[in-house]
Amino acid sequence: MKPTRLLLIWLGALASLFIPLGAARALGVAIAPRLDSVAWGLLLALLLLTLLDALRALRMSSPQVHRHLPGSLPLGRWSDVQLEIRHDYQQALDIQLFDHPPQGLVFEHLPQTVSLEPEHASQVSYSVRPVQRGHFDFSQCEVNLPSPLGLWSSRRLLQVRDSTRVYPDFARLYGGQLLAVDNWLSQLGVRQRQRRGLGLEFNQLREFREGDSLRQIDWKATARQRTPIAREYQDERDQQIIFMLDCGRRMRSQDDELAHFDHALNACLLLSYVALRQGDAVGLYSFAASPSRYLAPVKGAAQLSVLLNGVYDLQSSQRPADYQAAANELLARQKRRALVVLVTNLRDEDDQELLTAVKRIGRQHRVLVASLREEVLDQVRQNPVQTLPEALVYSSAINYLNGRTELHERLSAHGIALLDARPGELGPELVSRYMNWKKAGSL
Repeated sequence: MKPTRLLLIWLGALASLFIPLGAARALGVAIAPRLDSVAWGLLLALLLLTLLDALRALRMSSPQVHRHLPGSLPLGRWSDVQLEIRHDYQQALDIQLFDHPPQGLVFEHLPQTVSLEPEHASQVSYSVRPVQRGHFDFSQCEVNLPSPLGLWSSRRLLQVRDSTRVYPDFARLYGGQLLAVDNWLSQLGVRQRQRRGLGLEFNQLREFREGDSLRQIDWKATARQRTPIAREYQDERDQQIIFMLDCGRRMRSQDDELAHFDHALNACLLLSYVALRQGDAVGLYSFAASPSRYLAPVKGAAQLSVLLNGVYDLQSSQRPADYQAAANELLARQKRRALVVLVTNLRDEDDQELLTAVKRIGRQHRVLVASLREEVLDQVRQNPVQTLPEALVYSSAINYLNGRTELHERLSAHGIALLDARPGELGPELVSRYMNWKKAGSL
């Protein structure tokens, strides 16, 4: 319970009456006894009214609040939460309503003033935007009820329990289901090269067409049909892709609202969506996390939901990345040949350890190392240098980038495929590399 503005105004008015009376009495100025009686009568009346109003406010029943919350929210996107208020008040009432979203959800349009009409339920909505992934619990909702005379505001905490899950930004992935794969990829800025040669899997026989290669002619079928018959091939399907996702401390870097780890996770899901549409199997293995997670490669559209449910609450840790241990565990789990996409943030001190681990994996699998590059480094390199501190920052950034470049060159010299991209560009770059290898039949 707290006093309202109306009660404070009345108290201020009485104070403006008592202060002159007290000052006059202290100065020995004669005051009519009637004024004292009026002042004390007004004070007593206000006191009785406030006590009566407070008792009536305490006896008021609390409204019932029902929260309509989506079962899943996409990271970084605004979503609406509906609140339905039911009550048994016999007269119109304006209440203050404030929901209590858990930490990790940014909200707008709270608190709100809600007008309650007799025998009618009211509905309001506000917006939330998750800035963290995981499981979130809503526990209570706060309502401020005005007293019948408007002198008090009664604060009620209502237990309204709900829960939701915050997934990676899957809305962008599902939005592509309405488009053809090639058209959807082009809208994302994915570059596809002209296909060289033919696919690796036989699809069907058909009549020879202008522009077909002579190597496509099936001579036995041509002899039987006495007309040129060509073999038609398609891109090889039923391949396996497994992501090695670094959950170590280097992935905690942050250039915008999303950490590098979240960008990496979104990129893995984006490529998973494309690969599953191409008929390949997709899995994931996270390392430097506690504990590590392994999702075996599986084909089919349902696998994307499995991946989302398997990694929505996966978080980066403070542990360093142990590439050797990660390679051992992956090789023990993944026996069939696959495309292994190692997503990490390389440093020059990773040279020998990373090279040894990737070479071991490369004996059995095709390996692509995707390294995230901090966006701030490119900004520092492009900024003009005018002062000594700016020169020191510029020199440090250039020295750091040169070390990364040397590491990349050493890895490339050993035949290791490498992709260096900024966090926001990692998804399209991964899809471009995958589609190029897919078209070339080099997975």
